[in-house]
Amino acid sequence: MNIKNKKWKLSLPHSYTLIFLIIITVAALTWIVPSGQFERHEVTVNGVTKTAIVSGTYHSVPKTGENGDLRQGMPQILSAPIEGIINAADVVSFVLIVGGSFGIILQTGAIDRALTALARRLKNKGILLIPIAMVIFSLGGSTFGMSEEIIPLYAIFIPLMFALGFDSMTAILILFLGTQIGYVGSTVNPFSVLIAQGIAGVEGNPQLWLRFIEWLVFTMISIAFTMWYAHRVKRNPEKSIVFQSDIINREQFVKESTGEDVVFTVRDKLIIGGFIVTLGAIVWGILVKGWYMTEIGALFFALGLFVGIVTKMSQKEIAENFVKGCGEFIYAAVIIGLARGILIIAEQGMIIDTVLNALASVLEGLPSYLFTTIMLLAHNIITFLVPSSSGEAALTMPVLAPLGDLVGINREAVVTAYQFGNGLTNLISPTGGVLLAGLAIARISFGQWLKVIFKLFPILWLIAAIFAAISAAVGI
Repeated sequence: MNIKNKKWKLSLPHSYTLIFLIIITVAALTWIVPSGQFERHEVTVNGVTKTAIVSGTYHSVPKTGENGDLRQGMPQILSAPIEGIINAADVVSFVLIVGGSFGIILQTGAIDRALTALARRLKNKGILLIPIAMVIFSLGGSTFGMSEEIIPLYAIFIPLMFALGFDSMTAILILFLGTQIGYVGSTVNPFSVLIAQGIAGVEGNPQLWLRFIEWLVFTMISIAFTMWYAHRVKRNPEKSIVFQSDIINREQFVKESTGEDVVFTVRDKLIIGGFIVTLGAIVWGILVKGWYMTEIGALFFALGLFVGIVTKMSQKEIAENFVKGCGEFIYAAVIIGLARGILIIAEQGMIIDTVLNALASVLEGLPSYLFTTIMLLAHNIITFLVPSSSGEAALTMPVLAPLGDLVGINREAVVTAYQFGNGLTNLISPTGGVLLAGLAIARISFGQWLKVIFKLFPILWLIAAIFAAISAAVGI
C-alpha cells in the first residue's frame, strides 16, 4: 500500500468554529482576569443616548457573591450563541428579510440583464467603477455611518464584478473596505467621531480639516489597493484567491448569460426602476429621517412584493422564492448573532471594565507620540470585544479623555486614536457582523479575507499611528 505524503498547511477554521473558539477563550479569561466595573450614567449626544462610565469610579467585583458567579463555564459557553442571536435579532431579521426579497428579485433575471448591459457599456473601462463606487461608500461611512446598509448590495455587486471580469473578493473590497475606510477616516460620522467628541467634551469638531485629509489619504490608498487587486485578477483569473468558490457563486448569482444583445422588457424596466427608487428612498430616509434597519428592511420587503406582482408570480411562487432567498442569506444572518455571543460572555464575566482600567494605567505618563500609538493599540484590543463604534466611544471616552488631560494630550487626539483603532480593527475582526455577512454571502472564508486584507492593513495602521501623533502635536 502506497502512502502519499501530504503537505500540511496552516489555515483558519470555519467561521462558525472560529467564533466559538473565541467564545471559549473569552470565557476562560473570565476565570483569570479580575472582574470589576465603573459606575455608569446616561449621556445623550446628537440625539443618540448611550450608557457611559464615570471616570475614577472603577472598583473590583468578587467573582462570586451578590452578582452571582461571574466565571463563565460550559453552560454559559453553550448558551452564548443562542443569547447572541437573540441579542442581535434586529440585524439577523434585517438580513433574512433582505435575503428573501432578493430571492424574489434575482429569480426574474432583470438585475442580471441590467448588469450585463452595464458591463458591456463599460467594456474595458469597468475598473473605473471601483474608484467611483468606493468614494461614494467611503463618504457614506465618513459622514452618516453607512455600514449595515451595504449588506443588500452584496447581491448586486458580486454579479456585477463577474460581468466586468473581476471576482467576488473585489465586491467585498469595494463595499466593505469602502464603507469601513470611511469609518477609519470619519469626519462627521454621528456614530463615531461626533458621539466620541460629545462624550469627551470636545466642541465644534476643531480638527475637521485634519480629519478630511485623513479621510482622503485612507480612501485613496484603499482605492489604489482594490484597483491593483482587481486588475491582477482580470489579467489572470486563476490567481484569484476565491477562484474555486466563485464557480459556485456564478451559478447562484448569474441566472442567464448569453452572447446575444440584452433586451429589456417592460417588466424589467419596472423592476429596475423600482430598485432605483428604493435605493433613493433609503438614502433619503437615512439622511433626513434617521432610518435604520427596520425601515430599510420594510422597503426591501415591499420591493420584493412589488416585483412578484409585476412579474405575475403566484402567491406560492413569491413565498417559495422568498424562502429560497432567506436560505442563501441564513449563513450570514446566523454568523452575526454568533459574533454577538462573544460580547455577552465578556459582559457577563465583567472583565471589559477591568481591561479598560488596566490600559488607562499603562497609558498614564507617556510622551505624546507613544501615548497616541499605545492608545491606538489599546482600541485595537477593545474593539475585538466591543465592535460597535458608538458602544466603544461610550465605554472608553469617559476614562481616556481625562487621562489625556493628565499627560497633556488634547482630547481630540484621544478621539482620533479611538476612531482609528475601532475602524481598523473591524477590518480584520471576526466579531464584526457586517464583514462576516458579506463573506458569507460571497462564500469567502475568513482566512481568505485575511490573506488579502493583510497586504494593506499594516500600511493603514502605520499611517493611522502617524496621523494620531500629528493630531496630538497640532493641538486644538
